[in-house]
Amino acid sequence: MSGVRSVDVAEQLERVVAQLPGGGEVRTGQAEMARRVAEAIGTDKHIIVRAGTGTGKTLGYLVPAILSGKRVVVATATKALQDQLATKDLPFLQKHLDRPFDWAVLKGRANYLCAQRLAEVGSGRGVAPQLALDGLAERADPKQLSAIVAWAATTTVGDRAELESEPSDTTWAAVSTTSRDCPGARRCPRGDSCFAERARSLAAEADVVVVNLHLYGIDLASGGAILPEHDLAIIDEAHVLDDVISATCGVEVGPGRFNHVARLLRGILAEAGTTVADVDSSGGLLADVLGEHRGVRLVPPLPDDVATTLTTLRERVARAQAALGSLPDGIPEDAAARALRARQAATTLMDDLDVLSRPTENQVVWVEGTERSPTLRLAPLDVAGLLRATLWERRPAVLTSATIPAAFGQQVGLPEESTTPLDVGSPFDYPNNAIIYCAAHLPKPTAPAWADAAVDELALLIEAAKGRTLALFTSFKAMSHAIEVLGERLTYPILAQGDLPKARLLERFSAEPETCLFATMSFWQGVDVPGSSLSLVTIDRLPFPRPDEPLLQARRERVGANAFVTIDVPRAATLLAQGVGRLIRTATDRGAVAIFDPRLASARYGPKIVAALPKMRRTKDRAEIIDFLKALPT
Repeated sequence: MSGVRSVDVAEQLERVVAQLPGGGEVRTGQAEMARRVAEAIGTDKHIIVRAGTGTGKTLGYLVPAILSGKRVVVATATKALQDQLATKDLPFLQKHLDRPFDWAVLKGRANYLCAQRLAEVGSGRGVAPQLALDGLAERADPKQLSAIVAWAATTTVGDRAELESEPSDTTWAAVSTTSRDCPGARRCPRGDSCFAERARSLAAEADVVVVNLHLYGIDLASGGAILPEHDLAIIDEAHVLDDVISATCGVEVGPGRFNHVARLLRGILAEAGTTVADVDSSGGLLADVLGEHRGVRLVPPLPDDVATTLTTLRERVARAQAALGSLPDGIPEDAAARALRARQAATTLMDDLDVLSRPTENQVVWVEGTERSPTLRLAPLDVAGLLRATLWERRPAVLTSATIPAAFGQQVGLPEESTTPLDVGSPFDYPNNAIIYCAAHLPKPTAPAWADAAVDELALLIEAAKGRTLALFTSFKAMSHAIEVLGERLTYPILAQGDLPKARLLERFSAEPETCLFATMSFWQGVDVPGSSLSLVTIDRLPFPRPDEPLLQARRERVGANAFVTIDVPRAATLLAQGVGRLIRTATDRGAVAIFDPRLASARYGPKIVAALPKMRRTKDRAEIIDFLKALPT
């Protein structure tokens, strides 16, 4: 094995873990993970690590990766993990690891303050009427805008996350730009003071770069145009890789895209009223046509009404693009910058319309969204080939998560001959500290009586747990029904998703032990509430994907008769394991999980789903879980 020696990794891991707050010791799974990751890196191979909660997987991959001397990009699926790496793990290793290294965080362009946009906000009201601003500044909150202006005078990073209070999306849009609009630093009057470009420059010099998986997918789709060259990719929370890459390698166009381009044009083409009006009205035209196809997959060739409309809309945007080329010389610098943004946005929109108009047999096109704002989307049917060509054949990769489906490697195109699967388990004592209960006596979720029966079961368990419950639902409808029935019935208060921002909800839930938190799919992952405030996790039903979801529908058709077992069961098992994983977050946590879907106990596929769950004690006896909950310390 070339590169760093396993013995060095073991010694360094032991050294840094000993420096953790309160002291620490290397966990068996963490040590094995670090050793095997070092071996994979040293032999330029890939490794898939299933690392259960409590493994300490970030140190398990960071220590060997940094010691290898390779340039590393770490891609995470959630902001919480990205923040953990940036505020805790990497600063800690920089201080205690016996090898100097630099690291950086890189985000998408829209996360950074745009120096040019900020200057326009300050000077826009004094320009000539025909060069007026695009209207975003006028709709921004004045107090929020003032706070951003004050912060801009002191920040060296320009990251939206630095702001003490979160501005509205409208306010932030007035002082930021996106990759769809930005003409690039070389063409921008203030490109030399661009925060996004500065972040890219720092990333280009860093040994370790932390990004979100969405940005990594965009980089792969663009042929490496965004991220610096790197020798090693680490994909954390890898269980969502397929979905994220599908999203980032596709395109989508909705009415808002045309309204946005029209706003940009209106600030520049004041005298070309008909041209701008045509682009602005295109959003409504698209919405009218797509409305009849909402929720439907469009199999090529596209329906005549959709195909004709896409052609018409592209012609309208092309006319506006041509009008931008006739602007007079000598217009003010800021107005010229706005014209560049308008041209870039129009070009990007035309490119996306071209892709949507000519889908291939390996792409899926469908319509989603609300009745007022439907969106036409396109995504690749399979991302395995793309990942193989842009990632697996170019550099070794470490992929890890607490939940990795058995066929994950094949699903994402990893070459079997150069990929090592590894399961290091979890250090937590699940059999003694947790119990998982399936309400096998309930009717199936398809039965009319199930909804009320499941809510009755939930009420009994909440009372036994003395509140302290995270109730997870597969739909807003199911959550709303439970709240309506239990709001007056329970002796414990209910917090619901949507009552407060997610972070504030979790703070309240953690700080007020008797409180219950009812939430849907966005709370199944990335929620970390250690301690007795979370003693019971309930899940209403197995989280199977919708049968009419267009992209999965197309993939099922390709697989054929075994589609349910090949596609639906692994996805449900992975998501269920994520939900169950919200319970035990530390070695001292104790609690119970209750699943109100009897199919887990009775269906032929039940054992496959159960196999993906933590090794908790299992029961179908309601009295057993109630006794367990009542005995938990408060």
